[in-house]
Amino acid sequence: MYRFSKRAVDIIAAILGIILLSPIFLLTVAAILMEDGPGVIYTQERIGKNRKVFKIYKFRSMWKDADKLHEKLRKKYNNTEVSFKLTEDPRVTKTGKIIRKFNIDELPQLLNILAGDMSFVGPRPLPVYEYEEEQKRYGEKYIQRYSVPQGLTCYWQISDRAKQSFETRMQQDVDYAANCCISEDIKLMIKTLFFTICGKAKY
Repeated sequence: MYRFSKRAVDIIAAILGIILLSPIFLLTVAAILMEDGPGVIYTQERIGKNRKVFKIYKFRSMWKDADKLHEKLRKKYNNTEVSFKLTEDPRVTKTGKIIRKFNIDELPQLLNILAGDMSFVGPRPLPVYEYEEEQKRYGEKYIQRYSVPQGLTCYWQISDRAKQSFETRMQQDVDYAANCCISEDIKLMIKTLFFTICGKAKY
């Protein structure tokens, strides 16, 4: 019953979201085009439920070819974490800083939800390269996080993730997978909306 209800809510909410937020979609597209030209949508392979690979959609928030600088920056900052994040990433555009602050860059994932690749609530899907590194370091330790649909938001999306280790975030995902229910999903969505409106959603 929970899975059926969750999927039904995902479909209805995704359709309504696309319709109601279409003005923001159009403004974002225009801003990206004016600052850095074509290539508005960024796609990346991610790991979904049951470890199925899918392409995630996001509004492009970095300069073109930013992915090519990933390893260079990782070495520059001597980063050995599985997940590489910078609070002041030089690859992020001016438009990108704004849409990231309010999670607008994630809106195209409503299409992923509609297609069934994702849900509104669930562990954030890892990029393939992070998943491969996770497997090398931890094996099947966090396998339970892949037993549920990966989502737009979960526990570590509404916390100070810059201060959390990769292991802490993965364990939070496992905890969600073990205890997910409608009431928990509603609570997480409400908290996510608060963080987004306040501009605290991400760096």
